[in-house]
Amino acid sequence: MKKLFIYMTALFLFSQTAYASEPPSVAAKGAVLIDGESGRVLWGKNETEPLTMASTTKIMTAILVLEEGNPDDMITVSTTAAKSPQVRMNLTAGEQIREEDLLYAMMLKSYNDAAVALAEQVGGSVDEFCEKMTAKAKEIGAKDTIFGSPNGLDGHLTFEQHHSTAKDMALIARYALQNDKFVEIINTPSVTLPMKGGEGKQYYITNQDRFLQEYQGAMGVKTGYTNKAGQCFVGAAKRDDIMLITTVLASGWGKEGREQKWKDTKALMDYGFENYKKEIIAEKGQQLKPTTVLYSQKQSVPTVLSEGFEGLFSQQELDKIQIYATQIGEMEAPVIKGEKLGTAEIMLGSSCIAKIDIIAAEGAERYTLTEMLEYLAKKWTDFPLDEKLK
Repeated sequence: MKKLFIYMTALFLFSQTAYASEPPSVAAKGAVLIDGESGRVLWGKNETEPLTMASTTKIMTAILVLEEGNPDDMITVSTTAAKSPQVRMNLTAGEQIREEDLLYAMMLKSYNDAAVALAEQVGGSVDEFCEKMTAKAKEIGAKDTIFGSPNGLDGHLTFEQHHSTAKDMALIARYALQNDKFVEIINTPSVTLPMKGGEGKQYYITNQDRFLQEYQGAMGVKTGYTNKAGQCFVGAAKRDDIMLITTVLASGWGKEGREQKWKDTKALMDYGFENYKKEIIAEKGQQLKPTTVLYSQKQSVPTVLSEGFEGLFSQQELDKIQIYATQIGEMEAPVIKGEKLGTAEIMLGSSCIAKIDIIAAEGAERYTLTEMLEYLAKKWTDFPLDEKLK
């Protein structure tokens, strides 16, 4: 027989009064700031509104090539790839170049012909590769994203064929940043790429990401622009043990828009680093209420959290965090050490941000037959006489 009880325990009593800086002011039509570790949205503006995303598309192209391609494969440039619109390397049909070298060219200089050559190599065709991109996005959790192009050029596509959201692009970047080679590529200042079959031709390519030079802790990631999408940027920065990821879509057009995307990104990053700190919310082994045990020498077993939980939180959020625990209050032996006896829900206001198993910290064996008979005899002896005679 098991009896449940539910209770709430406050994790913190914060006496400090902290004042958050003003929310960031950004011109971008869609923008988001997320925790790079958990993926939790810390601030957003139309972050789930579908928008076009220009060359930030190449983040997904790169990660798919890294996962499914072979860096040492020699790619023969097709006529289709060679005819790609600007910005391009000016590859010519029949030239050969290493797959990994094309990745550097695509991510550092945003070359569109490099993206098409990679898509054809890994996917068999551009269309098949785009299907893989969309499927991968959904696997990552970017469920409002459809790719119709490996390079982000959208002039030949309808909105329905190629779009994403600020939140989705941040989640895709978060996934990509877990790949060490991806991080190495986007942080490379410059690279010289040799060509095979190109009569000794070489390409000297410099990284066009200003964010890397202009912001403390910047990690990249990818710029983008088309006439439809406007100025876009997905960025990441890390300071100590905090990594933040931002997306700005449609920050503007022309020279003003080009500068605005950097202003928007820096405003989001500044807000994040100023207001969010890593906090330990619950610790592994943290004790909760004991569970009563029947038919055992032990009258109860202590219960604890099976794991801890930490994350980025503002002071205002910390004041709203509580644990709601639902666990077995009484049960019959045996109880096995480590047995799940309930669940602790970590609540931020009305939202559940984590669930942790509550487990038995000790075991409790059931009475042997002899012990059970002694227990029943004692219960009978201790029973009031008038109750026995009824």
